[in-house]
Amino acid sequence: MNWQLLPQFAITGFLNGGPIALIALGIVLIFKSSEIFNFSQGQMLLIGTLSTWWFWAEEGLGLPLWAAIILGLTVSAILGLLIERLTLRPMTGQPLLSIILMTLALSQFLQGMAILTFGTTQRNFPAIFEVTSPYKISLPFFTYNNNPMMLILKQNLVWSFGVAMLCVILLWAFFQYTRTGLSMRATAEDHETAQSVGIRINHIFGISWALAGIIGTVGGILIATASGLDLSLPIVVLAAFPAVLLGGLESIPGAVIGSLLIGLTQGLVALPNNDFILGAEAAQVIRSSSEIIPYIILLIVLVIRPDGLFGQKRIERI
Repeated sequence: MNWQLLPQFAITGFLNGGPIALIALGIVLIFKSSEIFNFSQGQMLLIGTLSTWWFWAEEGLGLPLWAAIILGLTVSAILGLLIERLTLRPMTGQPLLSIILMTLALSQFLQGMAILTFGTTQRNFPAIFEVTSPYKISLPFFTYNNNPMMLILKQNLVWSFGVAMLCVILLWAFFQYTRTGLSMRATAEDHETAQSVGIRINHIFGISWALAGIIGTVGGILIATASGLDLSLPIVVLAAFPAVLLGGLESIPGAVIGSLLIGLTQGLVALPNNDFILGAEAAQVIRSSSEIIPYIILLIVLVIRPDGLFGQKRIERI
């Protein structure tokens, strides 16, 4: 195994977990406020990201990138509000399974709408960050042939991680210091109690869906900047789902930490010459299907700690 490559792949995977954390946060926000696991989060961020591209592209409105991002986030917020108001609010009081199936149906409907509206071709998303030469960091504690190792990081990857963590901090401040954020926290704890003190529960549900759409779209934009934009973008949510369950369904810090752990693991799995540890055939199989690694981790964690790393333990009396 090339141990000298271990820090490079580990840090790269860790940084890739930043945008995934934003998508996971959108899922947690909706679950905390309304106890709904949203399977249409990937399609919501797809439409928001495609809308941003259309506002910027010459085929669309041709607006400056900053204006296109603002309008794209606005579309995401409106889409979240419409989904909550038109499809989920009428299902209040229905069995939880029916609501989950509704989010699955919404994912297929939104995917079809994206195909009809924007087509199926891959698009080059505009570069948000000015990319020049990569950052080079010397690691004196890791040597190879008596020379310190050099960590090489792409600038857009580092800046994307920084923007993702900034959004996490702003979201934390929103919940800690704003009236709406405190109302959302109260609603997440107990719907009946929150309603008894004058909090408009339905209003909070709508805000949660709008905010989840905005956060997810920011993550989608960061990913599209690095890897391009096409209809396969929602696949990234397949890594966010295990991250949410790994951290704990109701834990915002857990969603962030779970996403970073998932990104770190995916980076380590991509490490070439893992044959020494896993064997040649096993290493090749895992590298070729690295998208299943988050689910393998999830299964292990659920067996050991079913509530996730930071989830709340609930005791139900029978």
